[in-house]
Amino acid sequence: MTIATRGTRAETRAELSRTTYDLLVIGGGILGTSVTWMAAQAGLRVAMVDAGDFAGATSSASSKLVHGGLRYLQTGNLKLVAENHRERRALAADVAPHLVTPLSFVVPIYRGGPHGAAKLGAGVFLYSALSAFGDGLGRVVTPQQALARVPALRAEGLRAAAVYGDHQMNDSRVAVMTVRAAVEAGAVVLNHAEVVGLRTARGTVSGAELRDRLDGGEFGVDAHLVLNATGPWVDHLRRMEDPAAAPSIRLSKGAHLVMRRHEPWKAALTTPIDKYRVSFAIPWEDHLLLGTTDEEYEGDPADVRATDADIAQILFEAGHAVQDSQLRREDITYAFAGLRVLPGGPGRVAAAKRETVVTRGRRGMLSVAGGKWTTYRHIGRLVLDILAHLPGRPLGDDLAAILPAMPLPGLASPDAVAMRLFTEREPGARMDPLVARHLAAHYGSIAFDVARLIREDPSLGERIHPDGPDIWAQAVYAREHEWAATVDDVVRRRTTLTIRGLDTADVRARVAGLLTK
Repeated sequence: MTIATRGTRAETRAELSRTTYDLLVIGGGILGTSVTWMAAQAGLRVAMVDAGDFAGATSSASSKLVHGGLRYLQTGNLKLVAENHRERRALAADVAPHLVTPLSFVVPIYRGGPHGAAKLGAGVFLYSALSAFGDGLGRVVTPQQALARVPALRAEGLRAAAVYGDHQMNDSRVAVMTVRAAVEAGAVVLNHAEVVGLRTARGTVSGAELRDRLDGGEFGVDAHLVLNATGPWVDHLRRMEDPAAAPSIRLSKGAHLVMRRHEPWKAALTTPIDKYRVSFAIPWEDHLLLGTTDEEYEGDPADVRATDADIAQILFEAGHAVQDSQLRREDITYAFAGLRVLPGGPGRVAAAKRETVVTRGRRGMLSVAGGKWTTYRHIGRLVLDILAHLPGRPLGDDLAAILPAMPLPGLASPDAVAMRLFTEREPGARMDPLVARHLAAHYGSIAFDVARLIREDPSLGERIHPDGPDIWAQAVYAREHEWAATVDDVVRRRTTLTIRGLDTADVRARVAGLLTK
């Protein structure tokens, strides 16, 4: 099957209806997409469906970090930190260097703070050692050196700062590229397709009944094995299989703010709030990303959002280290929240282990939840290995070996791509360098396909909103090749319009019109 294009949604539904798949993955977030990608690489006939958009919920509401997990050093889990570092560096070096970028972090050390310079200095040194010093040497710097990296840092009471290296990304773009990689490997995918029932054969779950949320059309999918990877909704689907199924997870809400940035930052801030919690202030997409909260959530996952209390808490905690001039409410462009899926059990959610939960239902459906972006490929491989060795071998006996570091589509140097985008046209018609850099950093070499649309229709080179770098060619490309079917698919997850606060009523109306063409 080729990459999704406009007009193929009905064809995809027909293909899903007439084929019996080795594996049907329900849920297109981090976990579902990764397992689908790995299963397709292993030679399986695999399909993936999602009731909303791919990575439309929790998986696009992260802290946008690809990191080793500095806080895990406090619990003594050196093995986990080393594993995270290996995956982080694989993503940054081999799998997605066009989408995952290095970022320095500053940990301010204030008089009376929860950690001293000696402890933090030893911590960041060990952290960098566990990454084989691939991101430089973690060390302690002077207040003046810290302020040179983060000009909005509070200077009052600042005694020193620790510095270390990690990476960041745009999670929505990494998700779309991973879906594309799965399809290029042979998977069949469909978003906005809600499971309304499960099919059974001889007492075993053998597929799903679905409803297309865009036109109401109903269809079904048959599969030898069904994987429930619906994140916060995992227990809802488990109860569809078995109404008596006991809860397997609990949820923690994490809220974030995006704010206008008044001056360049050369590094991000990791500010200790107490002995266990930290606050992030991260330069991201020409803005500042602040977060996060960590509190138990018992409501409908579909209703999760950043509340006024969340916003107040995030601004207050950021204020431990960030000057007030950078924390004005009028500078907030976007507030969002997602749900962490944690193992069920007692205790505070902030102290719960961030681990993957795997259960098998009485009718054979496997359910998996949890995980994080840094190790999403690793978790996908582990889940596929579990599926491959289930009793009765529903996936068969032979799976192809998965290559250790299959790159995501568009692998290229963003700097080289941006230079070509800028220089390959006539001087009077050259692409705006800001737009060129934006396309290169979000598409890699696929940016040349987006640019080709502009050559065919120069009007598509216009900015969607004058205050942002996104252009109309991106919206067309999202519609034709990236499964974008709703306005939010385009403005929130295929472009950066929403996070910049630029998805005005006029912009949304024009995008809606483009999607109906």
